[in-house]
Amino acid sequence: MDIMTILGIVVGLVAILGGNIMEGGHTESLMIFTAFFIVFGGTLGAVMVQTPLAIFMLGMKRMQWMFMPPKTNKKEMIAKIVEWSQLARKEGLLSLQNIAEVEKDAFSRNGLQMLADGGEPETIRSILEVEMGMTEHRELAAAKVWEGFGGYSPTIGIIGAVMGLIHVMNNLADPAALGPGIAVAFVATIYGVALANLFFLPTASKLKSIVGSQAQYREMIVEGLVAIAEGENPRNIDSKLQCYL
Repeated sequence: MDIMTILGIVVGLVAILGGNIMEGGHTESLMIFTAFFIVFGGTLGAVMVQTPLAIFMLGMKRMQWMFMPPKTNKKEMIAKIVEWSQLARKEGLLSLQNIAEVEKDAFSRNGLQMLADGGEPETIRSILEVEMGMTEHRELAAAKVWEGFGGYSPTIGIIGAVMGLIHVMNNLADPAALGPGIAVAFVATIYGVALANLFFLPTASKLKSIVGSQAQYREMIVEGLVAIAEGENPRNIDSKLQCYL
């Protein structure tokens, strides 16, 4: 569980709602479903128009990384790579076949399988870097879905504000209808800006950070596996990979 995400959302909401109360405002005045429906529905529609279905669904799925990011233990992986290098040095690369069959990480498993098959170091590096690059590209595209939400949300909020003002202008002869119309106008703007800056854009930035961390993790694995293929000393491999910590 990523406690910083939860704390950040709570602090942001408390600051906004608390400031509103301190200024004498009422929290219920911000709870207008019509404004939320306009902003969120309009933003969702705009993002769906610009995003292919597969990428959109991946972006929705990756939202869970905000609260439960994927675990990558570099120290543990370095220890495993050094252990693999020692085994390969003693019993040959073919001995890594059994390791590959039980390895849980798909990326590492592919690399181990190529080692066991006697692949050349540069061939192993090339294949793994292509796989790594395509994975990174796909995950960054998923993060950009949330950038789209953050980009459209304030603009849709302005549309909601204009709609509210139009409603006000159409009901100038009815004073009772002026208040709700003005409220929707301003609250829609608040929703658009607040959602973009408190949730949508931070989500995109955090997902990009996680993708970058995963890319570095896989880069470390590539360096380790290629070093094994080149027959480097396990101690030298350990020293090289420690730089990634």
